[in-house]
Amino acid sequence: MISRRLLRIKVLQAAYAYFKSGFETPARSEKELFFSIGKTWELYLSIYQLLIDLARYARKRIDLALSKMSPTWEDLNPNTRFADNVLIRHLEDHRELGALLRQEKISWASHPELIRGLFNTLVDSEFYREYLEEPEPTWQSDRKFVLTLLNDLLLPSPVLDQVLEEKSIYWNDDLEFVVRMAEKSLRKFAGCDNEPVPVFRLFKDEEDREFVRRLFRNLIVNHKDYEKLIEKHTRNWDVDRIAFMDILIMELAIAEILENESIPTRVSFNEYIEIAKYYSTDKSSNFVNGILDKIIGQLKEENRIVKKGRGLIGEA
Repeated sequence: MISRRLLRIKVLQAAYAYFKSGFETPARSEKELFFSIGKTWELYLSIYQLLIDLARYARKRIDLALSKMSPTWEDLNPNTRFADNVLIRHLEDHRELGALLRQEKISWASHPELIRGLFNTLVDSEFYREYLEEPEPTWQSDRKFVLTLLNDLLLPSPVLDQVLEEKSIYWNDDLEFVVRMAEKSLRKFAGCDNEPVPVFRLFKDEEDREFVRRLFRNLIVNHKDYEKLIEKHTRNWDVDRIAFMDILIMELAIAEILENESIPTRVSFNEYIEIAKYYSTDKSSNFVNGILDKIIGQLKEENRIVKKGRGLIGEA
């Protein structure tokens, strides 16, 4: 499932586009929001397909070398560790994953140069050479290698980044989050078919879907009220000069704290401080931290923060 942090970011992006466009309706923007989340899940599945395609390309290279008129000793005695990586073989044989890849029409067939370029970069890497030279292959070492491949090959690849940007405007900021999702799944691989790698669905449950819908709608409906609340605590600032993204991050935090009774205030607070570090200016996190802290203090004094659920009563 897509993490709550990424869901918050998706709501932030959709709200920013809504307010900046000046002509979008809330209903259309909400539809676009859920479409964007769906595209992120599509990228998650695409990363699995990319791992599979890289291993298939390695096998193709081995077969071509064996079919030479005058094969060398290395051609006749290839190192097949990557081609036969048990975790990637597991993904290829994974019935649920295969069905989803077919259903969602996930394919890198139109980007053979990407597969070739990534494979050549992989072959030149030190971690690949060390992997091939390990004396005793194990499923643990195969899993470790795939996790390293995700982080040291795919994540920093400018070529992959460019292709993703060309394939979908919704993937510009998603790769790192999606790699973390894939990592979480693949770490559960236990080297046997009895415990298949879990394949995350679009949402963990209906509660996550409703979390997105409520957060977006509450922000749109209460935007003016939240804006006034922020203005009250930024009287010494020229509000027009405060980055709109900072204001929007604070409004989202307020919406979540006030309208979501099951999430601790401190969790919401910390999440939006982290988002501010990533999505706004260098000094934004400190600014957002200070203003939000004052706003939460006021809301507590006015008894407007209500939390319910196990261990949450009285937490505000």
